Amino acid sequence: MSASPGLFCDLETDKLREECGVFGIFGNDEAAAHTVLGLHALQHRGQEAAGVVTFDGRLFHNHRALGLVGDHFSSEAVISGLPGHTAIGHVRYSTQGAPLLRNVQPLFADFAFGGLALAHNGNLTNALSLRRQLVEQGCLFQSTSDTEVIIHLIARSRQPSVVERLVDALAQVEGAYALVALSGSALYGVRDPLGVRPLVLGELEGAPILASETCALDIMGARFVRDVEPGELVILSAAGVESLKPFPRLPRRFCIFEYVYFSRPDSTVFHRSVDRVRRALGRELAREHPAPQADCVFSVPDSSNAMALGYAEESGLKLEHALIRNHYVGRTFIHPAEAGRNAKVKIKFNPVRDVIAGRRVVVVDDSLVRGTTSRGLVQMIRQAGAREVHFRVASPPITGPCYYGIDTPTKRELIASQHSLEEIRTHLGVDSLGYLSLTGMLRAAGGDETEFCHACFSGAYPTEVPDESTRGRNDLPAAVSVPA
Repeated sequence: MSASPGLFCDLETDKLREECGVFGIFGNDEAAAHTVLGLHALQHRGQEAAGVVTFDGRLFHNHRALGLVGDHFSSEAVISGLPGHTAIGHVRYSTQGAPLLRNVQPLFADFAFGGLALAHNGNLTNALSLRRQLVEQGCLFQSTSDTEVIIHLIARSRQPSVVERLVDALAQVEGAYALVALSGSALYGVRDPLGVRPLVLGELEGAPILASETCALDIMGARFVRDVEPGELVILSAAGVESLKPFPRLPRRFCIFEYVYFSRPDSTVFHRSVDRVRRALGRELAREHPAPQADCVFSVPDSSNAMALGYAEESGLKLEHALIRNHYVGRTFIHPAEAGRNAKVKIKFNPVRDVIAGRRVVVVDDSLVRGTTSRGLVQMIRQAGAREVHFRVASPPITGPCYYGIDTPTKRELIASQHSLEEIRTHLGVDSLGYLSLTGMLRAAGGDETEFCHACFSGAYPTEVPDESTRGRNDLPAAVSVPA
């Protein structure tokens, strides 16, 4: 994977990474413990940092840390230090703001109306321009996260209530967000009018819950109630659940990459089973790019597992388990040297030689970004004795960056934006290469191109694309780039 020093990427095969996951619960005496459980289930959405804020009726309490949830929130001491019947939590992978403790969410601030904690999933495309305006007006920023822009907009709002201030602030931002916020009297959940990022409403023993995915409800035996709708603001309080629709109605633009890679297969996202969509992606891929002379098919684990299963079901090829993933490696720093990257591939994956040797194999992956890690995997499969390697990608070529919460490489780093199919095939060293078409992907997802955001594949961005000055992943003003 051609990455600049200092960039992180999931080595599961050149993946894009999404920013984070959020969780909140109102009116449960074990709010902190349930929030930590929810964050465990959402760990796949962000492995860089985690945080929890609780309210005990008088005071707010918080604990934030760099690293995995289990490394910092498993002790009784931490949980007992987070008393209260209401809590919100966040797991983070940075797309705006460097991986520093000061950027770990939920962010908290004391306002004229009292304390407010906020956790955000997504990316604000106008965050840097708003930040510059706020700094010029005298605002002092403590973090380099785009989420803090919302905090300052709330603080400067002249509206009388917390809800009205929150609405006023969000009316000024552009891009994608699914957020939870906690005040002394209520828990709030908001989803942007396009609905790019998911947010669901659940219930546990009478306590309402907000979460990025339904798998966070399942881990504690909570009941799924419904999706928070695009442009909806829900207020969870002692009075129950209130729903407001304060924003202009816009066409829905669900992020289709939630199905391709981000979400857990056991979740229901945008009213559809992620596992079923991924199997359908595999079946569409088999129809579009069969490999009739192949002996078997296998996935690049884990996010491609259901796709390989669908490919096998449709093609009639035997499904094998030919790549073993080491689940104890965690996220790895991408070394700038080619040898270093190849070493990282070998650390994370190992082939089952008895399955591969002497056979013509179909390798199914969910996406192809830079191509370098996939090339290393193909070399590994060749060394294990494969006669032929046919590479199948269960999504279209990624040709443009995302501005809505995905840590996407620049356009020049995306292999499909710079090279032809034949050039990519040669680079990977495979006998054949096939990408799923945009039409096939949309058909598998059960919608049409107007329902989903697929800009990274098609170039059809649902909002105005930021100018060059706002496109950098950590392109923040020098004035705030002080050490943590």
